Amino acid sequence: MKHKTKFASLLLIVMLLSLFVSAQQNKKPNIVFILTDNLGYGEIGCYGGGLTRGAATPRIDALATQGMRLLNMNMEAQCTPSRSSLMTGRWAIRSGTHSVPFGGVADGLTQWEVTIGEALSEAGYSTGYYGKWHLGSHDGRLPNDQGFDEWYGIPRTTDESLWPTATGWSPDIMPAEMTMEGKKGEKSTPLKQYNVDERRIIDAEITKRSIAFIEKQSKSGNPFFTYVALTQPHLPTLPNPAFSGKTGNGDWADMLAEMDFNVGQIIDAVEKAGETENTIFIFTSDNGAEFLKPWDGWSGPWRGAYFTALEGGMRVPFIIRWPGKIGAGHVNNEIVHGVDMFATLAKFTGAKVPSDRPMDSDDQSDFFLGKTQKSAREGFPIWCAERLTAVKWRNWKMHFLRQDNMFDPPVKNPVPVIYNLFTDPREEKPTPDSWVVGPMLKIVGEFDQSVKQYPLISMGTPDTYVPPFAKINSDKKVK
Repeated sequence: MKHKTKFASLLLIVMLLSLFVSAQQNKKPNIVFILTDNLGYGEIGCYGGGLTRGAATPRIDALATQGMRLLNMNMEAQCTPSRSSLMTGRWAIRSGTHSVPFGGVADGLTQWEVTIGEALSEAGYSTGYYGKWHLGSHDGRLPNDQGFDEWYGIPRTTDESLWPTATGWSPDIMPAEMTMEGKKGEKSTPLKQYNVDERRIIDAEITKRSIAFIEKQSKSGNPFFTYVALTQPHLPTLPNPAFSGKTGNGDWADMLAEMDFNVGQIIDAVEKAGETENTIFIFTSDNGAEFLKPWDGWSGPWRGAYFTALEGGMRVPFIIRWPGKIGAGHVNNEIVHGVDMFATLAKFTGAKVPSDRPMDSDDQSDFFLGKTQKSAREGFPIWCAERLTAVKWRNWKMHFLRQDNMFDPPVKNPVPVIYNLFTDPREEKPTPDSWVVGPMLKIVGEFDQSVKQYPLISMGTPDTYVPPFAKINSDKKVK
């Protein structure tokens, strides 16, 4: 009888252990997505920066050794379009978010776009957004209206922090940007005027709130999606007072030290919560290097900065870590684009990808997991604002227009100009490799064909306009 009791007890323990292991294996991964603002390819140590820019970046560099580091990660050429394509898995030209809004129109994503926040929320995730949004300024188009349970940050851009000290500025003429916070189902609340003093301390607050969200959700048992949209190094590139003068190498170096510290704090929070093994941790930038003086970013070996189709405007750092799933120390030069994050994260989490509209997002899950050495993408079209400026395919780039910086007018090339990025990374010496025109024009043709079926919408399109393919539920949101 005793033997039977012991056997039953052992059997129960084995069953419980089996159930525990099964539950752990089926547990959905958390996601921490850190998006920096105008961080050039060559700024952090593992991409050739760090000490060469006046400040080591040991925490970010260590993250790269623990996961995969991409050498050919691409974004759209401006803040708003890159954030839009990350959020929706669609080229920003499709949703009227192809340019940074400068006022006068209803800016941001319409309510019938489906964001990754909404997709993950519907898949059972707790979702938090902290930092710069730049995809809508008013209630109805803020993060808590677009799938996030809570948010804190600024609705637009950091250069507006300079307005309160600008000669002739008046809030009666142009109201100051405010830091804001909000929760799903409620209106967002303005907090403080976003001036230069607030600019210096906002990333510390973003980090603090992100950590609090991670700690809270790890205790709840729910999988969580923490989107951390840091404001550095966007102009004015001014470090937190705690880091001012710390490196002895100026504001830019102090900012890099601050950024590395903040990223390290978030990494530590995930570890302290016991969630490291089950968390996909991503670090990247929204577009290429800061350009406006006196805040000069660095694009490493590439020429150009944001607002251009040059590599320096769109090729960015990208690190992804998922212990036990994504190989440590892997470095790859395969083409990936920010628009691919939607389909990839959906695959990792079981979230749904919209099927009622053209999706430009390629699922890179097998590539990241090492099941294939090839990216799911060979190329992509490049818009600068509403202009199709270039196409990138494998290691070639074809420019239809020439524009070296944001202040130069775009000039149509008499014939498309082709560069081989292996032999000419600075895109200065055209190549006669005209055979690549075929696959490049195929990319353009496929997009043009989709537009015939699903017409583009213009910037400023109101939420009351609903495209023929979209269905609206009782909450006025597309499903």
